Amino acid sequence: NVNSTAVIIGAMLISPLMGPIIGIGVSLATYNIPLLNKSLRNFIIAVFFSITTSALYFLLSPFKEAQSELIARTSPSLWDVLIAFFGGLAGIIAATGREKKLTVVAGVAIATALMPPLCTVGYGVATLQLRFIAGAFYLFSINAVFISTAAYLVAQLLRFPKIEIANLQLRQRIRRIALLVVIGTFLPSLYLSWQLVQKAIHEE
Repeated sequence: NVNSTAVIIGAMLISPLMGPIIGIGVSLATYNIPLLNKSLRNFIIAVFFSITTSALYFLLSPFKEAQSELIARTSPSLWDVLIAFFGGLAGIIAATGREKKLTVVAGVAIATALMPPLCTVGYGVATLQLRFIAGAFYLFSINAVFISTAAYLVAQLLRFPKIEIANLQLRQRIRRIALLVVIGTFLPSLYLSWQLVQKAIHEE
């Protein structure tokens, strides 16, 4: 809420969310239900505490007016989907390589920012503004889903060992649910992108 670039980049780098999100994708690719449960639990806990901490901060902060960095997190589009997916690909490939590319991982954390949208959700909760809650949480959902999708695809391509106990019916159900989540997250971004393009044309 004070537009501090250094603080925002720092929040991107220390985000506790990247691990659980990649864990979800890998566990779905390998049908590892215990890993999926652990990743989902850690993900939900991290999201809950991130939003709660942010909301408390904005309740206590004397600065209530939304600045540009907050507003920027309320208008997701198709471009955010592409950034999240290709950033996720770079991140999982760097993480699974023989030499861990920490600069790549850091770059992915910044490009596919997870913490700033959640902080914006907290601002919306603290100030009771649905536009900030909905827009920022959708942006966060795009980043989380498509980073996880990238991890899923890389794990499949690299033939990560699958858990043998997973039966065919369970595997099909996992694939269907994952596909529905991806499609459901992707479709609204098309409409929002079309609105963004139309707005830009009218402003010209």
